[in-house]
Amino acid sequence: MTGALNVLVVEDDATIGMLLAELLETMGHRVCAIESTEAGAVESAARFKPDLMIVDALLGEGSGLSAIETIQSSRPVPHVFVSGNLAGVRMRGPHAIGLQKPYSEPQLAEAIKRALAPGA
Repeated sequence: MTGALNVLVVEDDATIGMLLAELLETMGHRVCAIESTEAGAVESAARFKPDLMIVDALLGEGSGLSAIETIQSSRPVPHVFVSGNLAGVRMRGPHAIGLQKPYSEPQLAEAIKRALAPGA
């Protein structure tokens, strides 16, 4: 997939969610929504049908990991997990594409590229 992506951000820290959305837009993508809960992530994924999701693994209300499992059961969506504890993400899904917080724009760009690669 090339060009601008329609991205759903799932992040329970409002400041981080807004900064990530700004970064993605600077990178040339469109942010369709910023959700802070598992239920909101599932609902927005169904409504907006994003090309990509950037998902905080641990949310205040629910789990980003569980949200992705639910979403993937109806429609595969490339995704990148972000977490302060990436080891915990790897335990749930050893092939998951993840970024350790804090991360840089080049690291985010590389993770997006890996998430969109065939067979990812």
